[in-house]
Amino acid sequence: MISEKGDDMKTLEISNLHVSVEDKEILRGVDLIVHQGEAHALMGPNGNGKSTLLAAVMGDPRYTVTEGSIIYDGKDVLKMPVNERSIAGLFLGMQYPQEIPGVTNSDFLRAAINVRRETPISLFQFIKQMDKTISDLQMNEDLAHRFLNEGFSGGEKKRNEIVQLEMLKPSLAMLDEIDSGLDVDAIKIVADAISSIRKENNMSLIIVSHYERFLELIRPEFTHVLVNGRIALNGGPELYERIDKEGYDWIYSDYGIEPEKQQKQEKTRISIGSCAVRESLEGKK
Repeated sequence: MISEKGDDMKTLEISNLHVSVEDKEILRGVDLIVHQGEAHALMGPNGNGKSTLLAAVMGDPRYTVTEGSIIYDGKDVLKMPVNERSIAGLFLGMQYPQEIPGVTNSDFLRAAINVRRETPISLFQFIKQMDKTISDLQMNEDLAHRFLNEGFSGGEKKRNEIVQLEMLKPSLAMLDEIDSGLDVDAIKIVADAISSIRKENNMSLIIVSHYERFLELIRPEFTHVLVNGRIALNGGPELYERIDKEGYDWIYSDYGIEPEKQQKQEKTRISIGSCAVRESLEGKK
């Protein structure tokens, strides 16, 4: 399912993407188009390449693109270093957010915002925006002064990824199991924040999740099932609803797909923002 959008909209176009990790091929020809403002759910059994796809788009150096292309807003993403991908509007909400001792949330976010602006954000404007974002995510008021993710619970780390999302306002956000580790109340808070950011900024979304409840709160228009390194099935909300009820076995039987031995799930620990502002932060030392 692909909707028709105008030429002036930012579009992610992934074509015949092959990706390897340590000489082992994980993705084997992925095709995906995401138009601005659309939300796409990316599902599939563990170890079939969902995190690999997001990491490859973001430029994680552990993942080698051996064939295919990634185009965003008419630009060749594969020719961009990670910081340029971030500045271009791509954002990756991590399944395993990285701890960065010695760097406060406020310093990190202000630097990340400034590399996207011609003139630095004023301190007053930054504090006002930060306070609102912390309130939206219902996090502790001292968040701005804490070191990035250091000493955070799993749920706090996930909500802090959405703090970054709201502050940086990317045009396309990729969220890798951002709901895992959240309790019922936190899932609702995070989903509401994501939906609000999406509406305000006409933001595109690619969401990796195993939980139908979380997807129901965000309501992505498109669903893609990744099996054996390829997108095996495309559909709408009815697809993730059926998977929630029946699992993945029917896909293997109905579409004649032979399940492979599950590959080890990669733990992507690099925060996209850290790459985008590394030089800026180092310049302060």
